[in-house]
Amino acid sequence: MAGRTAFILKGYPRLSETFIAQEIRALERRGLAIDIWSLRHPTDQAVHPVHDEIEAPVAYLPEYLREEPERVRRAIAACRELPAYGQVLKLWERDFARDPTANRVRRLGQAFVMAAELPPDVAWLHAHFLHTPASVARYAALLRGLPWSVSAHAKDIWTSPEWEKREKLAACAWAVTCTGVNADHLAALAPEGRVELVYHGLDLNRFPPPSAPAKAAPPVILSVGRAVPKKGYGDLLEALARVRAPFRFVHIGGGGEIGKLQARAAELGLADRVEWRGPQPQSAVLAACREASLFALASRVTGDGDRDGLPNVIVEAQSQRLPVVATAVSAIPELILDGENGRLAAEGDVAGLAAAIEELLADPGQAERMGRRGEEIVRRDFDLDRCIGRLAQRFGLAAA
Repeated sequence: MAGRTAFILKGYPRLSETFIAQEIRALERRGLAIDIWSLRHPTDQAVHPVHDEIEAPVAYLPEYLREEPERVRRAIAACRELPAYGQVLKLWERDFARDPTANRVRRLGQAFVMAAELPPDVAWLHAHFLHTPASVARYAALLRGLPWSVSAHAKDIWTSPEWEKREKLAACAWAVTCTGVNADHLAALAPEGRVELVYHGLDLNRFPPPSAPAKAAPPVILSVGRAVPKKGYGDLLEALARVRAPFRFVHIGGGGEIGKLQARAAELGLADRVEWRGPQPQSAVLAACREASLFALASRVTGDGDRDGLPNVIVEAQSQRLPVVATAVSAIPELILDGENGRLAAEGDVAGLAAAIEELLADPGQAERMGRRGEEIVRRDFDLDRCIGRLAQRFGLAAA
């Protein structure tokens, strides 16, 4: 592919989106010239090491149009001179009629700014997430007469209306998604051959095999994830309250429900057994994995359809020989095989989660066997170098 590729991200950099950062860096290493365009400014106080390695320049679009009115006005004036300006307005009017929201207006304004400011050597646009970033990419690509593609993940798939998914999948050159569940769903809405399954994979150079176990006592149950409803931390706390064996629970991650969960942990008598570490860089996550005895996540589907895909933190935990206790939601069973490399409970099954945790705490030998099996699966099937190959070919790069 001649020219540069513009990656449109909802926010950059983000601690919770390591999978995007590692993908960008892996594609750069294979020769893809990338510019990053972010719809939002960063809010995390730290970054992962991979963010420091990324060479791509970053441009921030107006997060709210009212904050940069002159920039937006200049962009609209420039875009009025483009042949596709009227076509984009008609497309947006049709979208707005079905979704009359301020967010839809902001998407168009951001697309005008991007189209007006895009360097002339950019030949392709690629959006991460099928909702807002893909809208901006679609409008901007049409304005500039460029092809575009999209990586779809989780919330963006399951909370977007069917009409929008169908139209974007028909308009893009190609789409990839990170789980088999996602791929089946999107393929049913798209032209034949448009959607391809490409697992994120894990940069195993950053997650080398652990040395001799140095597990904490009492055993540590680790969970990494944002404190949001789809992560099911309320269910997990209820399950932990039923576990009779000694343990400590460590949570890593931010999220708006932290205060609520801390209060619930106190009500359940868990306050002195739970440690809330907040958002952490990848090195701290790795250290926590090596201290823990098992990983737990109680994912669920929320009322608006939001759900996990295959949480990358589960892949990271398995790379460090941690058995996983999780719920059989979305694509989690694509990695966790019940009784082989972890235990699965039904969504919302607090008693089942508690029983699985107790089983592994009571039988360290079984836990170790499951952890080793999980590591084997991850190093065989989820190596980033292996997973990135097909995506690299999509961008016109030679196979490694």
